[in-house]
Amino acid sequence: MEGWSQTLGAAPLLAIAAGAVALILVLVIRFKLHAFLTLVLVSLLTAFATGIPSGSIVDVMLGGFGGTLASVALLVGLGAMLGKLIEHSGGATVLAETMIRIFGEKRAPLALGVASLLMGFPMFFDAGLVVMLPIVFAVAARLGGPVLLYAMPSAVAFSAMHVFVPPHPGPVTATELYGANLGIVLLIGLVCVIPTFYLTGVLWGRVTARKFPFTLETMGGIFGGDGEPVANPPKVGTVIAVLLLPMALIFLNTGLDFLRAAGAVDESAVWYGVLTTLGSSAVALLISVLVALLVLGSRRGENGSALEKIVDSSLGPICSVVLITGAGGMFGGVLRSSGIGDALSGVLGDLGLPLILAAYVIAVVMRVAQGSATVALVTAAGLMAPAVEAAGYSAGQIAAITVATAAGSVFASHVNDSGFWLVGRLLNMDVATTLRTWTVQQTLESVIGFVMAGALFLIL
Repeated sequence: MEGWSQTLGAAPLLAIAAGAVALILVLVIRFKLHAFLTLVLVSLLTAFATGIPSGSIVDVMLGGFGGTLASVALLVGLGAMLGKLIEHSGGATVLAETMIRIFGEKRAPLALGVASLLMGFPMFFDAGLVVMLPIVFAVAARLGGPVLLYAMPSAVAFSAMHVFVPPHPGPVTATELYGANLGIVLLIGLVCVIPTFYLTGVLWGRVTARKFPFTLETMGGIFGGDGEPVANPPKVGTVIAVLLLPMALIFLNTGLDFLRAAGAVDESAVWYGVLTTLGSSAVALLISVLVALLVLGSRRGENGSALEKIVDSSLGPICSVVLITGAGGMFGGVLRSSGIGDALSGVLGDLGLPLILAAYVIAVVMRVAQGSATVALVTAAGLMAPAVEAAGYSAGQIAAITVATAAGSVFASHVNDSGFWLVGRLLNMDVATTLRTWTVQQTLESVIGFVMAGALFLIL
């Protein structure tokens, strides 16, 4: 789109974005049009409405679609394979029974959430979720309770760690833009994550489980088993080791990123490039799947043909997840390319709000308008960085502003966010149910995180 510039003002762009979101909701909820078709159609209509040159519309749509799939498809596919191997071998059931025996049935949701918090430090939201879901489903099957009671704490744990805590890309980038101290941002992020996780994960999970008490038997699911006993299941230590392997590899990568941002390592070194490649989410999951094929398959007596069928059977159910997630990225890409981000940022930057509140509001509006938490966070931080630098705040206050901006970037995940479709489809929820559970949770996570960051800003 070289040479093209948006001529519409912020008001019409905002109206178009709001109308597009409303149309998606109507088509999916009222007319039951498939979400993939709906997102592609509305993306096309939005591109025309915002004046994107007709010769560039297809490229913009494909760019948003492909860009999202590049980061999601491999993770979901490899994660589904790993989950299927854990489930088929009986490993998920073994681990679930061990957790129940150690923590007790009443504390099983909290135990799953705490485990996800630990795994969520190095692992991205989508990668961690697809690795943890087999365990969540196994616990739900073992105890016979509502799926959301066990799934919500885990999903929220991964979300909160991904949004608030370095070394994840969003908070690290915002830290660099604001010139904040990475260690203080990490500390404040963790302080905000713990109560946010408990209130919006564990407690909200109980609320959603009462309102939507569907079980594995009624939902189906990607990782659901056939209920038959498994001969020669692996030891719990083996299952834990398989689960820790991708976490350890990804932690290697994110740990190196942390050191790079702190200036402790040279990113041009050959060894740095090799280790970061091995620790990237997709490569780490690939290595983990190969190891799982050996220790959960071959060593248990499964032959090559049987293992091929097992991993192949994991891919069919995720096709819908991948396509819908990509289409959500397509819609968000159209919104970003239309210039709505620049227009909204310019308007909100002149409101005269306190800097910490202005950063939060800009991130909220950007998140609601175009869906990507990372884009919302980086846009808000880039806009507010000069003002924050000129204000003469302490290191602790700048870190608090960084975390507050991150809180705004997670607000109200809905139909233009690929994560919305990922969570909804993995848990086999329709759009209305996902809005009433996950969208509300993300809103609560955002508000509580901002309140915590704001309180710390006043203290530091």
